[in-house]
Amino acid sequence: MESINPATGQRLDSYETHDADDIDTALGTAQSAFVDWRSQSMAHRQTLLEKTAQLLEERVDEYAELMTHEMGKPIEQARAEVRKCAWVCEYYAETAAEQLQDELIESDSDARTLVSYDPLGPILAIMPWNFPFWQAFRFIAPNLAAGNVGLLKHASNVPGCALAIEEVLQDAGMPEGVFQTLLISSSEVDDIISDDRVAGVTLTGSEGAGRAVGQRAGQQLKPSVLELGGSDPFVVLDDAPIEATAKRGAFARLQNTGQSCIAAKRFIVHDAIYDDFVEAFVDEVEALTVGDPTDEDTDIGPMARPDLRDDLDDQIDRTLEAGAELLTGGEAVDGEGAYYQPTVLTEVPRDSAAATEETFGPVASVIRVSDETEAIDVANDTDFGLGASVWTSDLDRGEVFARQFEAGLCFVNELVKSDPRLPFGGVKNSGYGRELSRHGIREFVNAKTIWVQHGLGEDDTSDDSYAGVE
Repeated sequence: MESINPATGQRLDSYETHDADDIDTALGTAQSAFVDWRSQSMAHRQTLLEKTAQLLEERVDEYAELMTHEMGKPIEQARAEVRKCAWVCEYYAETAAEQLQDELIESDSDARTLVSYDPLGPILAIMPWNFPFWQAFRFIAPNLAAGNVGLLKHASNVPGCALAIEEVLQDAGMPEGVFQTLLISSSEVDDIISDDRVAGVTLTGSEGAGRAVGQRAGQQLKPSVLELGGSDPFVVLDDAPIEATAKRGAFARLQNTGQSCIAAKRFIVHDAIYDDFVEAFVDEVEALTVGDPTDEDTDIGPMARPDLRDDLDDQIDRTLEAGAELLTGGEAVDGEGAYYQPTVLTEVPRDSAAATEETFGPVASVIRVSDETEAIDVANDTDFGLGASVWTSDLDRGEVFARQFEAGLCFVNELVKSDPRLPFGGVKNSGYGRELSRHGIREFVNAKTIWVQHGLGEDDTSDDSYAGVE
């Protein structure tokens, strides 16, 4: 498995992949580790998460540089990603005990009834390259806190990041087998999901990968969480502050070089301010610096792989052929690296590639609408349902509008983002299940009902006392 710098096309390193025997050993180690890990006190597990957070903070520059070299993330954004991983570890170190404490539920007056939340076992995480540390840690922190153990199948272009994640957890004192990285191909995933030693699976990735993983998990009657693609609407109402909204919109679309599931992708703009917004938006996009991702002044780096750049270029060409207009960008950058010009398309037809497919790179599609009714219709006219945002000077109006979005993450006057304190996930073809917050930590646990009867008398065993019992 090779690591290639997308800014230069040069090989960074090569890594020995794991074979069938290695996988079998890892699964056995995970199963054994789970028996001990689940019996450890919550306080102990939380202490190790706190230590992990400390190490991440100490190694911000080291891990940021690794990300930047392996997948091209601008360096300051890479540092922010490592710090966010520390945050999610700190969050569950502080909150996991409360989120998983026994829940008393009132039932019969002569019984004590409750729900306990018990870990399931080894969980397989299949993670993407675009946020190589964050995507993994938003799985790791809640699941290790809950008493599960993790197996990571990371994207094949970030093997260095995958091993660094394993390293920092080991250095924090996590016992052997509590978290392991598997350097394997996607073709080996089905057999791992089917293995009796794996209790569940989570995937962040494409719709196609999600369907395959969800199908296999369903066949094995194992729980799964899928966070798939998005084509997030960014709705600009007629009373939105144009300059401020355009500035936020440019960042919402182009952070991480546009390679984000929750990036704003379809800009749906009220006709009354359409021309003014487009002018301000293009100015903001053209002001961003494209360049070497290790340079502190770079806003937009290379795309992660040349083939991804080619796919984006094809989507733009098909959208232009369908009748859209090109205002800026629209071409690959000459020279080394998988760079693509930041691109703005306007008058984008609703049935064109950029409006119906996920565009995973630095291109924004702008669609004109006549009123709020048409705006929400266009916003929801997609197979995806991950995130959505609306921009307005009237917060009450914004909230009423946001409640109409068919999406899992709905924001008013803020770009769509993940936050450890709030559930994260989508609907429709964007997947199911939730990560983060108390919702995420309860995805891979057994919500166990416990009934403790206070007394057992003659009346309790009468035929009448069991009338209607299933």
